[in-house]
Amino acid sequence: MSLLRALVERYIREGQPVGSRALSRDMELSPATIRNVMADLEELGLLVSPHTSAGRVPTVQGYRLFVDSLLRVRSLRPAEVERLKLQLDDPEATTERLLETASGLLSDVTRMAGVVTLPLRPQVAFRHLEFLPLSGNRVLVILVVNEREVRNHIIHTQRAFSASELEQAANYLNAEYGGKDLHQIREALVRGMHEARERVNRMMVTAIEMANQAFAQDYAANDKDYVLAGQTNLMNYAEMSDIDKLRQLFEAFNTKRDILHLLDQCLSTQEVRIFIGEESGYQPLDECSVVTAPYEVEGEVLGVLAVIGPTRMAYDRVIPIVDITAKLLGAALKAR
Repeated sequence: MSLLRALVERYIREGQPVGSRALSRDMELSPATIRNVMADLEELGLLVSPHTSAGRVPTVQGYRLFVDSLLRVRSLRPAEVERLKLQLDDPEATTERLLETASGLLSDVTRMAGVVTLPLRPQVAFRHLEFLPLSGNRVLVILVVNEREVRNHIIHTQRAFSASELEQAANYLNAEYGGKDLHQIREALVRGMHEARERVNRMMVTAIEMANQAFAQDYAANDKDYVLAGQTNLMNYAEMSDIDKLRQLFEAFNTKRDILHLLDQCLSTQEVRIFIGEESGYQPLDECSVVTAPYEVEGEVLGVLAVIGPTRMAYDRVIPIVDITAKLLGAALKAR
């Protein structure tokens, strides 16, 4: 396995297929012996020859074995840790500003893409709402959540409604959704809208449409799911220079859903987790590795941060950077 380690480390460092002669200069083995071992590793699915040259590159399975069993992770120098700490040490910064700083740091230090998910939304229990008519087809929504928190929104309707119509709609919503989580209600509203239309219950349709509009305003205020920095850094890596693959990857960054699903899988772990190539289960990331770590405050996991880069990344350096940044971000959020 020492030969596999040497080959992977050299490929990560140089980005070119590694041949037996190059490895023979690093190891006390003859080129012929190295060729035989490389052939065995290729048969095991750990190496592949990308073209007609004699050089080999690691497969996803080869990287996985390297990361799990052969990698020697380097500790960050104290000066590097202090630099990261100073960047995040701002008691006056808002939560979103700290997350932006963290994603920017990950990008700057690794020269790859840095991602930080927003803290998990706390549950918001819906208690009560009222609709009050205003002029110009406008309705004031008075929304009570949790115990006594009151939120006001103005929504626009397609026609004017009388006070009695609005009261009837509010009574229906209070009876149907009172006590439920606000974000779960939004999913139920969409289903309810279709069901109400099928029953041709105009009052229910009106009530649900107005509630959906009111709750959407509340939800949209915190609907930025992650902070991304440095995605254009990925254009600097030769193995990621294919325009179609880059376009798919950038579309994935914009769509967010599948990347968020991947990062959500890391919320239940307390340590660094790594997805290599197709291990992510998401085709636009087939040429990438994702190194993740959760950040937490007082033992409660709030979100995940990650570095996304080519599979040929310096795992020995990226892993401690992600790990330390996650811990420092949690400490910075706790100190606010």
